[in-house]
Amino acid sequence: MGADVRAWRVDVPGVAEVFHARYTEHAYPSHTHDVWTLLIVDDGMIGYGLEHDEHDSTPNTVTLLPPHVAHDGRTVTSQGFRKRVLYLDDTVLGDELVGAAVDRPTLADPLLRRRVDQLHHVLTHPGEALAGESRLALVGEALRDRLGRAEHPRPPDDGVADALRQLLDEHVVDGITLADAAGSLDTHPTHLVRSFGRAYGLPPHRYLTGRRVELARRLLLAGQPAADVAITAGFYDQSHLNRHFTRMLGTTPARYAGLAR
Repeated sequence: MGADVRAWRVDVPGVAEVFHARYTEHAYPSHTHDVWTLLIVDDGMIGYGLEHDEHDSTPNTVTLLPPHVAHDGRTVTSQGFRKRVLYLDDTVLGDELVGAAVDRPTLADPLLRRRVDQLHHVLTHPGEALAGESRLALVGEALRDRLGRAEHPRPPDDGVADALRQLLDEHVVDGITLADAAGSLDTHPTHLVRSFGRAYGLPPHRYLTGRRVELARRLLLAGQPAADVAITAGFYDQSHLNRHFTRMLGTTPARYAGLAR
C-alpha cells in the first residue's frame, strides 16, 4: 500500500486540521468524523459510500461529508488518487445542513472548487491567518448557499441512538460497556446496537474506534510523542493504536507525528 501524507493544524478558527494525501492503493473502512470533511481531488478518483448511496469524487468536484454520518472510501483507478482535505468545525457549517449534505455530498461547482484550492494554498504558508479566515469565509458562504437549496431535510434520529452517541463521546478514552450504556439509557443492548446502526450507519464500537483515531491524530499534531498517544487516546497499547490508525490512514502514528509543524 503506497501512501504519502501530510497533516497539520493552522491558526484559522473553524479549521480543525489540514490533510493532504496521495494513495496508490487504499480503502478507508466505514467511519465517522465529529467535524465536517471538505475534500477536493487533484488526481485520480475516489469512490465512497455515504449512508446507502455510492458516489465519486473527481478533480472537477468538491465533496462535503457531514459529521457523524458513516462513510468509507477507496481507490477507483490503478494510479490511485491525490486529495486535499479540510476538517471544519460547526462554526463554519451547522447541524441543520447535515441532511442536505447527505443528499448531495458531491458538488459540481467550478467557482467553489477554485476557492477551496486557493484556501489550501494559503494554509500551506505560516503567518497567513487573516488570508485564511477571509478565504474560509467565502468557502463557508458558498457551501451554506448550495446546501440551503436541498429539498429533503435529514430526518431526526431516534432519541436512543443520539443518547448513545453522546455517551460514547463522553467516554472516548475510558470507554463504556454496552451493558452499562443500556442500563444508563434504560433500554436493551440489542435495541441500542440496532438503533445506532440505523441512525449512523455503523456499530457503536466502530464509531468509538473512529473517535479514538481522531483524538490520536490531534494529539500527534499537537506534538505528543507517538509512544504516549495510545493510552491517552483510549487504545489498549501501541500495537492496538498502530493497527487501527494504519487501517484508517494508510500510515503509522509515528510517521504521522513527524508531520506536525
